[in-house]
Amino acid sequence: MRNVKFKNKTYPCAVSLTMDLVGGRWKTVILHHLKNGDRRYSELRREMQTVTEMTLSLQLKQLEKDGLVSRKVYGEKPPIKVIYNLTDFGRSFIPVLEAISKWGNEIVEEKGEFLLK
Repeated sequence: MRNVKFKNKTYPCAVSLTMDLVGGRWKTVILHHLKNGDRRYSELRREMQTVTEMTLSLQLKQLEKDGLVSRKVYGEKPPIKVIYNLTDFGRSFIPVLEAISKWGNEIVEEKGEFLLK
């Protein structure tokens, strides 16, 4: 393995870079919710009920900073409308999201159970 550099930051390998971009409990979940289209902050909050507002906000800012998510603000006075969506770079991660989802579904089918909402 070789060191890699991305946005002036050096990583010991490409896996380390990837995990920095999408690792953690919420980043991949956020990307999963955005893969099918734009979402307002309040929609993401409803869909991810166990995430705190502060964590969701911080993770969205990090995903935006890293170029995976874009944020568009509509209006100048409250209540403003903020829409999040995947950038082209973020959309390039969709095949990985689908593989993660498929693997998770297989685990549930073999060893767990699907619950009704």
